[in-house]
Amino acid sequence: MDKKESSFSVIMTVYDHAHELEEHLPAFLTQEYEPGYEVIVVDESSTDETDDVLKLQKQSYPHLYTTFLPKPNRNITRLKLALTIGVKAAKKDWVIFSDIHAAPPSSEWLKEVSEATDDTTDIILGYFRKNGIRMQSFEEVSQVSRIVRKAERRRANGKQGRRLKVMRGKYDFIVVRREKAHDLLKYFEQDISLLNLLGLRLLVMLQNCKS
Repeated sequence: MDKKESSFSVIMTVYDHAHELEEHLPAFLTQEYEPGYEVIVVDESSTDETDDVLKLQKQSYPHLYTTFLPKPNRNITRLKLALTIGVKAAKKDWVIFSDIHAAPPSSEWLKEVSEATDDTTDIILGYFRKNGIRMQSFEEVSQVSRIVRKAERRRANGKQGRRLKVMRGKYDFIVVRREKAHDLLKYFEQDISLLNLLGLRLLVMLQNCKS
């Protein structure tokens, strides 16, 4: 029996990222994936030309959808709020949280992701590499709590280190069943003490060294 091909909603948030959108968004929008997919960009009330860039891209790509996070909500929980808005707008079975700072290495990205989805997997962590992508599959969302809490804490502090990405859990995208997305977002922007953060770093490195 043939495996059912997955459908994807790619969600990303932006704030004053007009240049990054011009450079990287086309790579997300030109995926060669027959089952179809959608890209949802949540604009956190940008003050640059982000809105103009998105309007121009929408003229060429009907599967690009945009929404926004009102300016009064730009606070410590803005990322979680913005992604929640994206999930509410999503119509596909699987949600992919990605970042506009890094583009898929090829137009076959979604095909590769689709091959990794199955009935036993709820969530996948993905890493862009020069020669393709690497993915880690997990049966339950709770299994990635340490990695996500550590990675999103670093991201919130503006730290985007690229060295030893897989071992240190510095993923480029997350694939999760849409009905499990809100469970995942609970791990975003949690307040973590420095001592707990150091402990998470060690646990993540030990976990990923074994994988």
